[in-house]
Amino acid sequence: MSTAADGGFEDPPAEVLVEAAAAFGLLATPARLHIVWALSQGESDVTGLADRVGGTLPSVSQHLTKLKLAGLVRSRREGRRQVYLVDDPDVVAVVRLMIGQLAERAGHMPAHPVRLHELGA
Repeated sequence: MSTAADGGFEDPPAEVLVEAAAAFGLLATPARLHIVWALSQGESDVTGLADRVGGTLPSVSQHLTKLKLAGLVRSRREGRRQVYLVDDPDVVAVVRLMIGQLAERAGHMPAHPVRLHELGA
């Protein structure tokens, strides 16, 4: 991003702000954030994600559909399975940075993965 004449950063165009707000809005639920966190560490099918995050198959599938429509994750067919992954390294970096910073402020990373039902999702 370029800098303004006064040495500060120029404001991004309105359409960029709208797109960023939409992406952050999709990640604003603990369930979807957990799914993206899990996928940032490696690809998985819906069953593996549901086991990892503690959600039901239909719930995790719905979240994946929304994330996929927004372009935050993608899928590929592997035999009879649909395998999901985060295809955008920038999204992975933002999620890891935010969660890492918050965990560091709290003084630790969780000893066990947090499950969706523990978050009230």
